[in-house]
Amino acid sequence: MTDLFPEARISRDALEALQLQRLKVTLAHAYANQAPYRAKCEAAGVHPSDLKSLADLQRFPFTGKSDLRDNYPYGMLAVPREQCVRVHASSGTTGRPTVVGYTAEDIATWSELMARSIWAGGGRPGDVVHVAYGYGLFTGGLGAHYGAERLGCTAVPMSGGNTEKQVQLIAEFGARIVMVTPSYMLALADEFERQGIDVRKTALRIGIHGAEPWTESMRQEIEQRTGIDAVDIYGISEVMGPGVGQEFRDSKDGLTIWEDHFLPEIIDPDTGQPAKEGAIGELVFTSLSKRALPVVRYRTRDLTRLLPGTITSMRRMARITGRSDDMLIVRGVNLFPSQVEEQILREPALSPHYVLELWREGPLDSLKIVVEARETLGEDRRAAVAASLSARVKTMCGVTAGVEIAAAGAVERSIGKAKRVIDRRPK
Repeated sequence: MTDLFPEARISRDALEALQLQRLKVTLAHAYANQAPYRAKCEAAGVHPSDLKSLADLQRFPFTGKSDLRDNYPYGMLAVPREQCVRVHASSGTTGRPTVVGYTAEDIATWSELMARSIWAGGGRPGDVVHVAYGYGLFTGGLGAHYGAERLGCTAVPMSGGNTEKQVQLIAEFGARIVMVTPSYMLALADEFERQGIDVRKTALRIGIHGAEPWTESMRQEIEQRTGIDAVDIYGISEVMGPGVGQEFRDSKDGLTIWEDHFLPEIIDPDTGQPAKEGAIGELVFTSLSKRALPVVRYRTRDLTRLLPGTITSMRRMARITGRSDDMLIVRGVNLFPSQVEEQILREPALSPHYVLELWREGPLDSLKIVVEARETLGEDRRAAVAASLSARVKTMCGVTAGVEIAAAGAVERSIGKAKRVIDRRPK
């Protein structure tokens, strides 16, 4: 480690003492200044003074996305709106957007944590960082941008879209790092190949990918096609944005949570009770250093499990397997898109570009997997590959699915988070 990241050397005991100190401040701040959360605490019969240990946090109520939506736009702020130097917001595609404010101190903390994340991912001062996350109300682009600058890198604020130009600038500007969703990284790989550019002959060496669940198989696909090291980054807008956790390039063994700023829990998503040690459950975060909009026990809906730290004393989280609100129920079977993706990527003839289509025929659900072929397939070969994938999905996922193998380019590419599901079933 270097002085760029001295927090990596903190002992577990010192870390937990720091967490408790910051947690007491956060609870007092939220209780005093967030009327909606104070009301929840009063209803639950708890007060910040009841917190004597980290374990006592379980006595306090959760915060959810609905709290931010119900108090739209500024009702969850813990400082006057005039003290916020920036706001970000979710897309609001399923209702009112969630609005998050940042003080100047919050922006400085976020920039430091993103710089730490890029450094852990393999970035170093002086690197050219190509930022292909979207800029604007989405936290990805500006979060990555400020972190790259804070680390001392040269940020290229490309944002999303214009894939042909993306590839041109990566090659010509000498980007060593690209920050982009994993699904769009595959679209960039397609474009490199279309233009006849060998990625391995460019300066590109590292991809920092987040904003959507992705599998180990997709990591292998990206690395084999591009020759880069593909590492995971985790964030959630309501907690801060990207930079809540980061995978180290040197280990690639899961996301290290920056526990000096975010306290994680894993709960049973159905009961809200703590999950067993090492079990998969819903990830819950309490922010420890945010001023404008602290969150206490925020339910992320992301499904993962906690692991001991390796490179640092800070704990890791396993790759996100999906979101509890993204889970599909098909004829009574619970199914995540990532489970289907794993089976698709086991078939060399198929590309990782796919979409799941659902509809209802009478009382029964129907599922079709539309996936692109890597190359032109004859009729017999196409039928054999489709049958093989359908059988694997039935065996490994427990659902019956039709398979349509489409031509290259037939599945719509996303410039941000990939849209994997088209659900036409009646609500």
